[in-house]
Amino acid sequence: MSQPNPEALRVADSARTIALQMMSERGRGAVLVGAARVDAALEALLKASLAPPSAGRETLFQTDRPLGSFGARIALAQRLGLIDRQVERALHTLRRVRNAFAHSTTQACLTEPCHQQPLRECCRHARESSLWVPLERILEDQLRLMQGSSDTSAFDPALRDYILLITIMVAFLEATAQQLRPYQPPVVMGFSGISRRNDTPQGS
Repeated sequence: MSQPNPEALRVADSARTIALQMMSERGRGAVLVGAARVDAALEALLKASLAPPSAGRETLFQTDRPLGSFGARIALAQRLGLIDRQVERALHTLRRVRNAFAHSTTQACLTEPCHQQPLRECCRHARESSLWVPLERILEDQLRLMQGSSDTSAFDPALRDYILLITIMVAFLEATAQQLRPYQPPVVMGFSGISRRNDTPQGS
């Protein structure tokens, strides 16, 4: 009998923790906190793939800097090949939903058509993950404990799917970041010429 993959176990354990933490959020708070969790995980993914700042202090991701927005981080992750097309679309969907909730002056809802259809498409892909079904059971069990009942129908299905989507994306973004090393280009430009890694400058 084959042993469970340690990395898969770590991802599953991380996803379970995230899902249970998200259970305490409702409505606008759940949407904003969830998107913030994904944004932070995406930032960690990029930092894991980039060389450290020469000045020692990380400023590239500050609000007024080039990677200070969720959209800019999504674009760079795609251009570096760190995420596939489906994940890129899902991230942009979350960004748009987050912005709509953050700027809404009324009671925004995930079941509004402008949010429901794009999120449904994201969840369709997320359901392909082996984590979806066990995490769904964990949420249902936790909800029963919180409500003291076997009836989980009061829990908004749209919010449940949103939590599952967030959980799976954060878990895999964090797991990917842990496996990355800073990118090292094969050549580096200097005033003495072009150097290859562990080589002498060309044209010097």
